[in-house]
Amino acid sequence: MKIKWLGHSAFHIETTKAKILIDPFFTGNPSFDESTRKDAAAGLDYILLTHGHGDHVGDTIALAKETGATVVANADLATWLGSRGVSALEMGNTGGTIHLKGFSSTFVNALHSSAQITEDGVSHSLGNANGLVLHFDDAPTLYHMGDTDIFSDMALIQELHQPDIGLVPIGDRFTMGGAVAALACQRYFKFATVLPCHYGSFAIVDQTPDLFVAAMEPANTKVEVPSVGGVVTV
Repeated sequence: MKIKWLGHSAFHIETTKAKILIDPFFTGNPSFDESTRKDAAAGLDYILLTHGHGDHVGDTIALAKETGATVVANADLATWLGSRGVSALEMGNTGGTIHLKGFSSTFVNALHSSAQITEDGVSHSLGNANGLVLHFDDAPTLYHMGDTDIFSDMALIQELHQPDIGLVPIGDRFTMGGAVAALACQRYFKFATVLPCHYGSFAIVDQTPDLFVAAMEPANTKVEVPSVGGVVTV
């Protein structure tokens, strides 16, 4: 499996059976390298969304129309995307699992919100925020936490899914900060590898992963900190 960080919470996942984008926030993302957009869209099979905020839905509508990729999202968000011209949709909700080409995606809890504000200034709720656990036929199990704080039921996610790889928000203000994220990883999970995200983009979130990296030092977990566009192979 190849995991490419595209800035903020956006990741490109490639296995022998599928090419996947998670939370493809490209346009307006200060940390996104526009020169990588073409590669990110090439041969794309799926777009997976953790929740409905603009910095996670991002370029989903344009990418789905451009590539024909299937979008996987909670039912409210999927319905909203369908009303905006996205035709290939797989909808689910918290606790549910969707079986796809070479992997499955399970919606798990996240402590966050999920909405979009339309041009008329009205806020539209788009279902619950989620994390996503991906079980692959031929690769380690991956857990994208979405945007979240620490919560004790992370222990159930570990018990049920035993994820090997964690994509962990650490930027503070809108998610847990680095020290708390490290506590979540060490108290509730047995990750082999973690990649921090949701930092270094907007000025009001933490700009570096230093607090997380330092707080993870006592753990036996491998911490990978790729540059934007960098690839981690697991």
